[in-house]
Amino acid sequence: AVHQGLLAEADPLPGLHLDELPQDGIVLVLDQITDPHNVGAILRSAAAFGVKAIVTTGRHSPEATGVLAKSASGALELVPIIEVPNLHRALGEMNEAGFLTVGLDSEGQGDLSKVPLHAPLALVLGAEGKGLRQLTRETCAVVARMDMPGAIKSLNVSNAAALALYIGTSRLGLMG
Repeated sequence: AVHQGLLAEADPLPGLHLDELPQDGIVLVLDQITDPHNVGAILRSAAAFGVKAIVTTGRHSPEATGVLAKSASGALELVPIIEVPNLHRALGEMNEAGFLTVGLDSEGQGDLSKVPLHAPLALVLGAEGKGLRQLTRETCAVVARMDMPGAIKSLNVSNAAALALYIGTSRLGLMG
């Protein structure tokens, strides 16, 4: 990595546990999003929209490296990341805890801007190219899409996250 002649050793940032998730606002759930640039951009948008936490798996997700931190532009320190061993089980626990789990997929039943939403809200984003895995999709309470007026009907996952967060925060009255 590019450096300025300094080396710093640091402990990992403290994280939350799934049972410590705040019962208000929005949480993002990342289903095997592996590109550190995308995860960093998602973190930056999450910090801008006041996301309470990001839930991801320990496997099939990037480590908090310099690339991710640089892409996040300071947001890595602002949004807690919860690593879970099993996303299906974690989504089930979130459903039981009262979260509305909304998977985002271009084949979703309704447009996110029209689906009834309530807090606590968990927006679930799928991997680049593959989208949501089948078990993840089945565990979400709702699978919604974001209708696009142009010729291309899908967005890069980090752009989709920003748009979904705008829709979610606006509809929940969290824009402040």
